[in-house]
Amino acid sequence: MKTLRKILKWVLYFLLIPISYMIISLILTYITVNKTELNTTNTKEVYLNTNGVHLNIIIYINELSIELKKDLEFTQEQKYFSFGWGDKNFYLNTPTWKDLTFGNAFKALFLKTSTLIHLTKYKQIRESWTKVTLSEQELKKLNQFISKSFQKDVSGNKIILPNSGYSRNDDFYKANGSYSCFKTSNTWVNSAFKESGLKSSLWTPFDFRLIDIYE
Repeated sequence: MKTLRKILKWVLYFLLIPISYMIISLILTYITVNKTELNTTNTKEVYLNTNGVHLNIIIYINELSIELKKDLEFTQEQKYFSFGWGDKNFYLNTPTWKDLTFGNAFKALFLKTSTLIHLTKYKQIRESWTKVTLSEQELKKLNQFISKSFQKDVSGNKIILPNSGYSRNDDFYKANGSYSCFKTSNTWVNSAFKESGLKSSLWTPFDFRLIDIYE
């Protein structure tokens, strides 16, 4: 009987961790920061998109800074650049949800792992994207945040992974930082918005809150 009680006790402790994580995450997700609008005209536009789990930031080619556009591979027809950040192993070995394994998910969430920038290039705007209007200064800060997320070689060039994309219109580049349950692809996007002075969550591992704010 004592053994059973100990087992139940440890099971409850084990369940308490993800439950606490979810509750705290939801609370922080709905605390909005940068609520005050700047007294400037928001003449610039970027976009958010999600695949239902992961957020990405999309910027028109003419709104990319020289530093961010430097070394990116694209064709003349590709005008919109979608930036995502995430776990290297998860990106490369889980192209679709049917490829998800417990091992890949566990490593991504609980172990410090190397990361990649996922760059997807589009010819035109998609209806599913969420438009975000911002000032020139906010756009400049957003460009800087994304640019700093790229890992550079000794010559200061971005490091692309050859032939690693899912299709002809996307590539992977080595990134700075480690992925964990506290720093996910969605917290990266949220941090990009927060540090740029844009409305965002205090902290969130989810994709839906930023979309809700700007819809």
